[in-house]
Amino acid sequence: RRSSDLFSIPIYIGLVIFVILTTNNFSFGFINIISNLFAFAGISLGYILFNKLSLNRHSHLPLFLYSIFILSFYPENLDIGISMAIFINSILLFFLTDDSPKLRENSYFLIGNLLALSFIFLPNTWALSLFVLIHIIATSDKILSNIAKMLWGIIIIFLGYFCFMYSIGFKYFNPNYFPLISSEIQTDFSKLYFLVPIITFCILGIMDHFINFNKKSPQNKFKYSFILAFLLTQCLILTFYMGENYEYLLLVTFPVCVIVSRFLRFLNKSWLQEIGLWLIIISCLFSFKLNTFFPL
Repeated sequence: RRSSDLFSIPIYIGLVIFVILTTNNFSFGFINIISNLFAFAGISLGYILFNKLSLNRHSHLPLFLYSIFILSFYPENLDIGISMAIFINSILLFFLTDDSPKLRENSYFLIGNLLALSFIFLPNTWALSLFVLIHIIATSDKILSNIAKMLWGIIIIFLGYFCFMYSIGFKYFNPNYFPLISSEIQTDFSKLYFLVPIITFCILGIMDHFINFNKKSPQNKFKYSFILAFLLTQCLILTFYMGENYEYLLLVTFPVCVIVSRFLRFLNKSWLQEIGLWLIIISCLFSFKLNTFFPL
């Protein structure tokens, strides 16, 4: 696989945005424009994160898979809650995976701001707060101090939000705003059957990582474990709240790409890598794009 650099990233970003804009029927309302702008910003930051994490040796494979996933799962009119979640997830990953402990500790107030904003736009993302809390407990030397910074960041945003809503006439809090686990958990997974190859590769990639765990560097162990925990958090959100809103799959595209691309890269036969790549491409496009035109 050829090595990627920062100069190739704008090409991927430009091509993905161009294809999305030319193949979807967007309604150009103000909310929809803002939603897509935040989504594109989050997706663009995702491309940069691959190189920042350095878990894939700067190869083109994760960038290519990420593009395929985005093109497959991106809907015509993306909900602003999902777009904000994509944007905020990318920023959280940018700060929490940084190699500098000082930068991570100094960013917890901002992270608290972001968690509050994520909840305001999409309450279903409450699990992110638990994820960050566990991350602080597991990695920080100043646990209470950093938790206090995060909570203060959350409180500041909520106070500002409540004051703003009160000033424009919303004087009563709607208890339905608190997300509950849906009583109508999805039971029809027929549209997701074509994603079995991706799920299989993801499971095999995780198994391979732990089989060869002692061969990994401490930095790679930390970053990979972080990505796994983040993926589990997003899977929790998908399990409880996705239903038939398949744009929720955009929330797991980044961690899945990291895991699957690492698994494919470590396969010892090039033909196995090629078969795996084509299985992923076909399963993604057939599930969420070709069925639009040729429904089963």
